[in-house]
Amino acid sequence: MRREVREKEIAVVEVFQPKNLNVLVEEFIRKTVGQKIVSVKARGKWLFLELSAGIFLLINLGMGGDLLYFRSGRELPETFKFKLGFTDGSGFTINFWWFGYIHLVDGTGIKDHKMTKGLGLSPLDDGFTSEYFRGLLKGRTAQVKSFLLNQRRVAGIGNVYVQDILFKAGLHPSRKINTLTDGEVAGLYTSMREVLNRSIGMGGLAYERDFYGKKGGFSGDEFLVGYKTGEPCPTCSTPIEKIRTGSTASYICPKCQKAS
Repeated sequence: MRREVREKEIAVVEVFQPKNLNVLVEEFIRKTVGQKIVSVKARGKWLFLELSAGIFLLINLGMGGDLLYFRSGRELPETFKFKLGFTDGSGFTINFWWFGYIHLVDGTGIKDHKMTKGLGLSPLDDGFTSEYFRGLLKGRTAQVKSFLLNQRRVAGIGNVYVQDILFKAGLHPSRKINTLTDGEVAGLYTSMREVLNRSIGMGGLAYERDFYGKKGGFSGDEFLVGYKTGEPCPTCSTPIEKIRTGSTASYICPKCQKAS
């Protein structure tokens, strides 16, 4: 997105699902048309597009969606809920699979935006060092899985990738943080970065598409234990189990990931 949309001027905005917005459609169009994209940044599951007027266009695909770039004269997707076009004829569309968010926030209010103001750092952010991570965990008694899924603590990890993150770290999802050894914390830090970087390197999940519409290469076969109930553990060959952990399902090797 940085490569394709930065410094371009917004010429047209079309909204077909107004409930995704945090302001009226008329206000959204009035405040965005004529503005240039200054920068594009990611934080957890949110995209921050800074506009030249000092306002921010915030995008969250929710449970999933297609955010696709188009060049001038190219055919658009058959279905989309939002379209933003630039003066050069290029632009992007968004089709939410279920529900998502497209919010407009002025620069002074960005720190108070309810849905993003409390976001933690992503494990891949420069500031997310091993020392920073240890500080996050200090004094915590929560279960390790619920902690990693808490976007206010660690932004960007969902239930899909947390399965292999915990497996590579040798941790049961229900382990309490205050029981982790220094070695286990170090292993968890490394595991988070390895699993996320591997998926990014493969273009994301096989059912996802990137900005250019290319499908990801991370298929079900790429998971170590995630979603592989009954299949042998890649380390010890013990059958992988599916268990309930709070409101989510977890996939574990009962031998490699002991509860205590």
